[in-house]
Amino acid sequence: MEERSLRITGADTNFLNKITNTLSKILIPTKIGINGMFINIKRNSLIKAYENYTKNKENYNKEELEKKYESAYTVYLENLDKYVMDSIYKKVKNNTASEFEKDALSKYYEVTSLKEKEYMDYKYRKQKYLLELDYENVKESGKEKVLKKYNSFYINKMDDLYKAILKNYSIKLADTTNVYDSTKDWIYIKIFYTLEEYIQNILPLKIENDKDNELQEILVDYEKYQNYTVGKLDTRDNIEKNMILLGISRKLFTHSIPLIVAEQCYEKLLKDARMLVQDTKIATKRERAYAMLINLIEDYNVRLLSTKVYWENLKDRESYKKFWDKYKEISKIKEIDFIEYIKQKEVLFIKNDMRNIENSKTDYSKIIRYYKRKLVDYGAMRELKNACISKGSYTGVVNKKVNAA
Repeated sequence: MEERSLRITGADTNFLNKITNTLSKILIPTKIGINGMFINIKRNSLIKAYENYTKNKENYNKEELEKKYESAYTVYLENLDKYVMDSIYKKVKNNTASEFEKDALSKYYEVTSLKEKEYMDYKYRKQKYLLELDYENVKESGKEKVLKKYNSFYINKMDDLYKAILKNYSIKLADTTNVYDSTKDWIYIKIFYTLEEYIQNILPLKIENDKDNELQEILVDYEKYQNYTVGKLDTRDNIEKNMILLGISRKLFTHSIPLIVAEQCYEKLLKDARMLVQDTKIATKRERAYAMLINLIEDYNVRLLSTKVYWENLKDRESYKKFWDKYKEISKIKEIDFIEYIKQKEVLFIKNDMRNIENSKTDYSKIIRYYKRKLVDYGAMRELKNACISKGSYTGVVNKKVNAA
């Protein structure tokens, strides 16, 4: 009797499981519909609260409007989170999900995996993920009026989230107690990745809605960046792309990526660019890498160091002043003799970079030899045949005194 009872119970369980799975598949569309309805209601409440807050910020009830907006935003996010778990998760589990839904759930788990080890990153990236998910839903709905109203909130909130994410990375990068270079290398990657995300997904929306032409000054850089969005990029292309991203960040994220952090990012790119030049064996590719390095040196000195107010080392400040005066002097001949201007500017950059790397822990011996050859070609150094530079070693290039710029 006991064996028979167990067999019957097992059979009933299998049968009930099949019914339950079938019913789940039938009821999923209803569940999605209910979740979708709640999200629409909460989204509309959020948009209304956001409009009231932004239009009446100067009024006496500013704090109350802000509280209502923040409360509506929290409830809205909770409903989006519930939608992922109740609807998308069940569809994936029952093998009825679309590729978009499968990808959405995969990204959701990727974000939530940050919670234990990188809570601040998780906190902002989860909000960003949920907003991106619903933004796709709003676009798919085809309701232009809703999309137009939602855009204003979406751009503003995403701006805040990206700034918070970048500020979090900047704090980590500026942390002097963290001496592990490999960890900091990973932070550099995250910063550039986040900047690229923003420029791909949010900046086009801001440009489209920029009625006052406030973003006019970054359009040239944005167009340059777009050249790197097609085709396969090599190391040189990636360094150039990151240089453009940093240039744009100096206008959009001056507080989230403070100058001291941007300086570290530039120095990382300079190091990568120098190593690329000295490690590239094919002459044509090396020349292209060298041209990129020269552009990067100019970008670093003109866009960043020229805006630097506080210098920890006074000698570095005086040295840069001399460099800057020479740079401005050379710039005057640009309209008169462009070729001579390019030549003198390049010589200035080479000499300046040689001074910067002469005491570096990194082995830059190959690029220093390359720099010297360039200076000889430009007549900025003289060449003596078979001049001994060390025991058992000879070179055809000897320094003419490299004057301070």
